[in-house]
Amino acid sequence: MPATARRPSRVAKLPPRERILDAAEELFQSEGIRRVSVQAIAEKAETTKMAIYRHFDTKDALVAEWLRIVAADYQAAFDRAEAEHPGRPAEQILALARFIADGLPALSHRGCPFINSLAELPDRAHPARQVIEQHKARQTRRLVGLCTDAGLTDPEQAAAEITFVLEGAQVSMQNGSIDQVGDRLMRIVAAVVDQHRSPATTPRAATG
Repeated sequence: MPATARRPSRVAKLPPRERILDAAEELFQSEGIRRVSVQAIAEKAETTKMAIYRHFDTKDALVAEWLRIVAADYQAAFDRAEAEHPGRPAEQILALARFIADGLPALSHRGCPFINSLAELPDRAHPARQVIEQHKARQTRRLVGLCTDAGLTDPEQAAAEITFVLEGAQVSMQNGSIDQVGDRLMRIVAAVVDQHRSPATTPRAATG
């Protein structure tokens, strides 16, 4: 290959919309939403501002679409837990906790995208904030459903306790206040399931 020739970058091989979203994700995660300009995203994606606006009407729309993708990944964790532990809702709850625990190391460097974004989006009418709130509401409904199916007493309370643990673990990992966060997370979630298990629930279903 001649010395002056350039190899095509990995970014350039992706379709334009995917390049833009990948670039936006990396920049939003590392620098924050407000600090990142559309021009910076265009340069990272090896495209132009005009091309970005062909795919997304505004920067806010781009932020909202990125968070929809992140939310879909979390929702997919529920689907995987159901597929891997069919008919065993208590084990599905523990599988969800494992999904969060396994993702904690990455959060120590970049932080939770939802927590980070909420800190930058105080306006509840912002489309990206609405994406987060809708995702969290859907996540809570699905978790309450699992707690109900698992025969846990007071499913809403159990789901609230599990949510506090999952979200608290992510914050603790991000600020480095607690060690062995993943292991502690799994033990606490298992304890919540055990505590709320009704006499009719078998121990095997709750402990996984």
